[in-house]
Amino acid sequence: MGTGTQRSSACLMELKIIVENPLEIHYVVVEIKDVNDHSPVFPEKEQRFEIWEQTLPGKRFQLHAARDPDAGLNSIQTYTLTSNEHFEIDIQQSDDDKIPFLVLKKSLDREQKSNHLLHLKAVDGGKPPKSGTLNVSIIVLDSNDNRPKFSMETYEIEVQENIPIGIVNATDPDEGTNGQIEYNIARALEPKIYEIFELNQFSGEIILKLGLDFEESEIYKIDIEASDKAAPPLTGRCRVVVKIKDINDNSPKIDITSLSNTISEDSKPGTAISLISVTDKDSGVNGKTIMHILNDAPFELKPSYKENIYSLVTKERLDRETLSHYEILIQAKDCGNPPLSTTQTLSIQLSDVNDNSPRFEKSPLQFYLSENNAAGTSIFSVSATDMDVDNNAAISYYILRDGSKNDATSFLNINTENGQISALRSFDFEALKTFQFQVVATDSGTPSLSSNVTVNVFILDQNDNNPVILYPISSNGSTEGEVTDHSLFGLDRYTGQIRTLRSFTETDEAEHKLVILVKDNGNVSLSATATVIIKLVEPKEAFAVFDVKSSANEDEDNNVTFYLMITLGAVSVLFIFSIVVLIAMQCSKSTDYTSKYLQETNYDGTLCHSIQYRSGDKRYMLVGPRMSVGSTIVSGSHANTLVLPDRRRTTEEVSQAFEN
Repeated sequence: MGTGTQRSSACLMELKIIVENPLEIHYVVVEIKDVNDHSPVFPEKEQRFEIWEQTLPGKRFQLHAARDPDAGLNSIQTYTLTSNEHFEIDIQQSDDDKIPFLVLKKSLDREQKSNHLLHLKAVDGGKPPKSGTLNVSIIVLDSNDNRPKFSMETYEIEVQENIPIGIVNATDPDEGTNGQIEYNIARALEPKIYEIFELNQFSGEIILKLGLDFEESEIYKIDIEASDKAAPPLTGRCRVVVKIKDINDNSPKIDITSLSNTISEDSKPGTAISLISVTDKDSGVNGKTIMHILNDAPFELKPSYKENIYSLVTKERLDRETLSHYEILIQAKDCGNPPLSTTQTLSIQLSDVNDNSPRFEKSPLQFYLSENNAAGTSIFSVSATDMDVDNNAAISYYILRDGSKNDATSFLNINTENGQISALRSFDFEALKTFQFQVVATDSGTPSLSSNVTVNVFILDQNDNNPVILYPISSNGSTEGEVTDHSLFGLDRYTGQIRTLRSFTETDEAEHKLVILVKDNGNVSLSATATVIIKLVEPKEAFAVFDVKSSANEDEDNNVTFYLMITLGAVSVLFIFSIVVLIAMQCSKSTDYTSKYLQETNYDGTLCHSIQYRSGDKRYMLVGPRMSVGSTIVSGSHANTLVLPDRRRTTEEVSQAFEN
């Protein structure tokens, strides 16, 4: 009788316990203590033997072995046979099995007793002990003195997996039918043996019906019976022990235990991610494995205290913004020849933490805005980016304000979601040419991160103002007068200076009216006009009184009057100095006072004054056609009048002045 697998004396159960935070794995070995809850059981209730009466004492007959699922002392410890004078029991120890043999100790005599009924009892070592009984029936025969005999009682065969098994032979010294042997596998073996092995009845060849697998069972025990064809037939028995030799036919198997495939990008080096175990059903060197990571990744495998158990841990800092997903290729290779390997992919996803502030593309930002923009419309926008994701990258914008009334940002509004900035009022270049403010971009992470950018805004001028004459001060009203001959006065187009083109003569009018047109250089040119009245006076008379009428619509403030008074004072000093020089020159020359005096007027008797304007580059010109003396024009409203003193005097008055 045989058994398919070896039975260990201890029943061990291995448990794997996973602990979270930190991720750890523990192995617990539980030993199950056996209790004597099974009785020994024989495969059959009765075993029958036919024994010739000529059989010599000492002949052995193999009996069925009982089975007891219990282990250790609770398993079968001994066999006992009912007391009789012809037979005794002999126990043969084979590995961990006890095989009972019935031994003939005294010759049989069929004439005295043709049948013997014995009881074989199998007893275990439990407390109290349990037992099972086999009825052994012996029939005493009278012929065929020799039974088949195997060359060995036990055959041991070592074969590799998937290799056909050899042949078992038995011989019988009898002749004729008594010497013809038929082979059979004994009954009452494990069912697996009948599924795997087949025995040729005539040749004794053991044939594999299924492939052998070392990983399923390392050893098989087969009981073979050889019977001759005599009447009654004689039977011989032997045991064939088939040992399976392992070959490297199993690849390692990788088992990954992970609570989650997502880790935070701020995990410290050495953080455990997964627990990886590898198993190989092969034995010895074929079952020894080596594990490593194939691709380049910031992870490593650390072996644990138990063989073939590894922890996958981080070996350096992680950054989701650099790489957010890892495919880790893990390979397990055994040490067989040739080696077998298994590769498994582990996907690791990095979760985001708010470690990046919003960032503006440029800093500072510069925008150019034309004046007279429509109030309430968008004028420009700012935009920032955040390398984080989800809420950590949701950006809102706001403007830093100082709270003062004159702060230009008080007239700005920003869309917190898209950074669009709109003006609540229209800007005027003449009032505000540039201003600066700061925009803050804040993400929605916890805690939130922010950054700011300086925005410089430059207001672009538009030609929306007419030229304004700053000096002389305008007076409201309109005047009518004669236009002076253009051959007497000239006008510098860019400085606004009025100069005489020739010397005054006695025939020239004492009062001259000039109409001045001022134009800017805008795309749509704007203009203003002014009427200048020039009166000629003698040197000792009062100096010029100005009355200028301008067509401009805008009055200047009191500061302009202050600057005008300073200018008039300077001109008066210059004029007095010119008169003194002129008198000195007249005293040193001929007595033709009037003629010489009038010849010098072009150089030192001319009042030159530059009229300044507020808008850009201006050009000045005398307007109106050349008219004869006596022609009149009507100037526009808001004209300005400039009055110059009359410098003409009679010869007698001049002579009298010098005599005095």
